[in-house]
Amino acid sequence: MKARVTVITIGVDDLERALQFYKDGLGFPTEGIVGTEFEHGAVAFFDLQPGLRLAIWSRNDIAYDTKLGKAPPSPTEFTLGHNVSSKEEVDQVMGQARRAGATIAVPAHDTFWGGYSGYFQDPDGHIWEVVWNPQWDSIE
Repeated sequence: MKARVTVITIGVDDLERALQFYKDGLGFPTEGIVGTEFEHGAVAFFDLQPGLRLAIWSRNDIAYDTKLGKAPPSPTEFTLGHNVSSKEEVDQVMGQARRAGATIAVPAHDTFWGGYSGYFQDPDGHIWEVVWNPQWDSIE
């Protein structure tokens, strides 16, 4: 299988609240909520980088579409990594997330492997790691 990940969809409890967090709080570009004309279809997409989008979709609608029972959310199932180009940028992004309503799970700090990172949770509990890795080429 050739990996062709183009959309990462996360389940949310309140689509409007999540839209406000990602659009207004973090500044992710979006056309807003689309698909409202379809039952279980309301979703919002955010352009993250060329070829990759983040989607927010109701947990109830994901359960309906996948025909799986809705399970309690667990923030430790996965993290979303946001790599930046400096320690200062880690601090800037963490501050922006906090001002947008995120919960800081782990403040930015020097890591054991020589980098610098912190973790925040969005209003639905999803964990984002904001990280600077000095061993990676420049992040744009």
